[in-house]
Amino acid sequence: MIVGIIIGVIVLILILYVIGCYNKLVRGRVTVEEAFATMDVYLKKRFDLIPNLVETVKGYASHEKETLEQVVALRNQSYDGMSDDEKVANGVAISQAIPKIMAVAEAYPDLKANSNFLELSSQLEAVENDIANSRKYYNGAVKRYNLTVQSVPSNIIAGIFHFETKKMYEVENTSERQNVKVEF
Repeated sequence: MIVGIIIGVIVLILILYVIGCYNKLVRGRVTVEEAFATMDVYLKKRFDLIPNLVETVKGYASHEKETLEQVVALRNQSYDGMSDDEKVANGVAISQAIPKIMAVAEAYPDLKANSNFLELSSQLEAVENDIANSRKYYNGAVKRYNLTVQSVPSNIIAGIFHFETKKMYEVENTSERQNVKVEF
C-alpha cells in the first residue's frame, strides 16, 4: 500500500515536471515567434519606405541607374509571399543596398537639402534603429529558447515533442563585420 502511494507520488511528480518543461518550451517558442514578428514589422516598414526614397533619389540621379535598379528589384519582390528565411535574406540585401543610395545622395547637394529626402532618410534611420533593436530582442529570445531545448533534462522533453533549435539572426557578409575605414 505505501509502496503504491510512493510510486504514485513519483509518477505524479514526473508528469508535473514533463508538463512544466513542455510549457516552458512552448513559451520559449512563442517568444521567438513574437520576436521574429516584431522584427518582421520593421523589415516590412523599411520595405515599404524604400520606393519613396528611391523615387526621390531618381529625380536627382538619373545616371545612377544601376544602384537604383538593384534596390527596386529587391523591393519588387512580394514581401507577403516570402518565407521567414527569405524575409531575412531580403532584409540583409536591402541593408547592403541602403548605403549605396546614401552614397548617391552625397553626390547631389540639392538632393541632400530636399525636404522629402531629408524626411525619408530620417524615417529610414529610425526604422534601421528599430530593426537593430528588434534583431537584438530576437537573438535574445532565440538564445533563451535554444538553451532550454539543448539543456539537460529539458532536451529529453524537447526531443520527444520535436522542439528544434532556432537560427540566430547573423551578419551573412563577412565584410560587414570588418572595421570601417574612415578617411578625411
